[in-house]
Amino acid sequence: MPITSSAKKAQRQSVRRRVMNLARTEAITSVERKIKKLTAAGKKAEAKALLPLAYKAIDKAAKRGILHKNTAGRQKSLLARLVQ
Repeated sequence: MPITSSAKKAQRQSVRRRVMNLARTEAITSVERKIKKLTAAGKKAEAKALLPLAYKAIDKAAKRGILHKNTAGRQKSLLARLVQ
């Protein structure tokens, strides 16, 4: 347990940040799962419609520092290739 007031504040901040980071990563993974499931079922048009949502989630995560810029680009590229 933190003792000093600054350590207590740091712990509160880290808990808040962890919750937000988890929410962003879950948004990415859920959209990716949906796209992969649709492409496996052969529904490419519906998967293409979900691509902008995936791009938005990935770009937001990269902007906030949850994902590295190159990782975000790679994920977007892989999803685009999967849908093609």
